[in-house]
Amino acid sequence: MVVLRFLALLLLLVPQQAPRPRTFLASDLTPAQQSELASLAPQLRVLNLASREQALAHAAEADGIDARFATPEFLKAAPQLVWVQAMSAGVDRYVALPGIADNDKLVLTNLKGVHGPAIADHVFGMLLELTRDLRFHAGEQAASRFTREGSGTRPIALQDRTLLVVGLGGIGSEVAQRAHGFGMKVVATRRNAATPAPEWIEHVGPPEELAALLPKADVVVICVPLTKETEKLFDAKTIGLMKPGAFLVNVARGKVVDTQALVAALQSGRLAGACLDVTDPEPLPKESPLWVMKNVVLTPHVASDAELTDERSWAVLKENLRRFAAGEKLENVVDKKAGY
Repeated sequence: MVVLRFLALLLLLVPQQAPRPRTFLASDLTPAQQSELASLAPQLRVLNLASREQALAHAAEADGIDARFATPEFLKAAPQLVWVQAMSAGVDRYVALPGIADNDKLVLTNLKGVHGPAIADHVFGMLLELTRDLRFHAGEQAASRFTREGSGTRPIALQDRTLLVVGLGGIGSEVAQRAHGFGMKVVATRRNAATPAPEWIEHVGPPEELAALLPKADVVVICVPLTKETEKLFDAKTIGLMKPGAFLVNVARGKVVDTQALVAALQSGRLAGACLDVTDPEPLPKESPLWVMKNVVLTPHVASDAELTDERSWAVLKENLRRFAAGEKLENVVDKKAGY
């Protein structure tokens, strides 16, 4: 007993080695953000790097990284990496990388729920350009012409029309809320259809109900993540189920839609129009007929761009960095097998 007490006393007298501080490789942090992190998580070592080459030089010491540094070369050189933070909601490009999906010790997180408000605004900005003939009137304004007759396509009102949200997640829910504000009837599909939805969404069904809901929808908004199940989900067969004269909006990933099938449906007049913030391929080749179609609105994958998105992104990243430094469970953990 005396020997044990003596050993315990020795342990108290011997200086204890402090735990190694964790290192996170960040990108594009402002001085204000770096200062905030220094106060919030002083025990976390944050390296604000400007390039993948710089990140690679620090790969051996990285415990966590901004996913934009995640390359096959980096992942091979980062033996103690346990966390990758995607700066987007979609993670299809990351789960496809060897060293992420097949690494059980590595946690992948995303910015789920961050981009919804801006993207939902963008959905209706694009849609209104077609339904209210705004593209024609913008051209007339540029030419200083007062032409009330319009392009010849009669504008329509959205009230009482049916909008189908394909993928009622964070983004889809924001789209649905705005559709309700326009007086539209809102229906949706969601993987977990049993989860309660707001009363103003008239029906939420599982993905298997998509074929039954498409013929009823005047506007279809695609908000699903890109996975093996959703790649080319909107092929010729699925597009053929849509209501004649409907509008298709894609703010998910370009590969969810078969571009050739979409072009055919637009050229034939089966679809009234399409609003595309994403395309397949991306960037869209100059020779694509989509560029010159008057019933197509194209934007270059910018739907989430907004100061609000920056603020919401920083809030999630900051909280996860605090949790990472404290050894707590991270937010927005991705199911790497499911792909979202």
